[in-house]
Amino acid sequence: MKITFINGSPKIKDSASGILLDELKSLRGNDCITEYNFRTPTLPSEMNLEEFAQQDAVVFAFPLYVDGIPSHLVNCLCQLEKYFITHPSNLAIYASVNCGFFEGNQNRYALEIMKNWCARCGLKWGQGIGIGGGGMLPGLKSVPAGKGPRKNFSSAIGQLSEHITVGTSAEDIYVSPNIPRFAYKMGAEVGWRQQIKANGLSKKDLFRKL
Repeated sequence: MKITFINGSPKIKDSASGILLDELKSLRGNDCITEYNFRTPTLPSEMNLEEFAQQDAVVFAFPLYVDGIPSHLVNCLCQLEKYFITHPSNLAIYASVNCGFFEGNQNRYALEIMKNWCARCGLKWGQGIGIGGGGMLPGLKSVPAGKGPRKNFSSAIGQLSEHITVGTSAEDIYVSPNIPRFAYKMGAEVGWRQQIKANGLSKKDLFRKL
């Protein structure tokens, strides 16, 4: 199959979106995979839209921004929309959205936006997965896929891969890390305190009103 992966995270490295795409890539065997990073409001200069429209599937992965899609990615989607309105395609679109919230269903509105974009472009919606606790993924690089806190993440990625293989549409999947919610909350709070200390501030500054 010819598949394009689009990483919509503005991060240059260690993005949860990139980690999820890497895991999906490991499941794709001998597929011909093209990868693009959408980090700015403009499509990559090396992107050939004619070839892009001839792919069997496209997988978007991006972080949740205020219950929606990052603004730079919205701009890129608008540019793609202009192309597809005049160049019909049978592309199947799949998407993975991750957020810092523990609950994966916090990503549901972003996936609805992607579905509406597909309808606007005349493209086929395949499936979406909403990943809760995405912020912890960079810290789980040493954890094998499908193990420990990554178990639910890997299960969702595996199901997405299966639907890509047969080109089918399916219900969206929402998952959270395989740890208790209170443990995730405690870990996040420790991380915030470490970051604020590293930036020369104190714990009290977390509660300062501006």
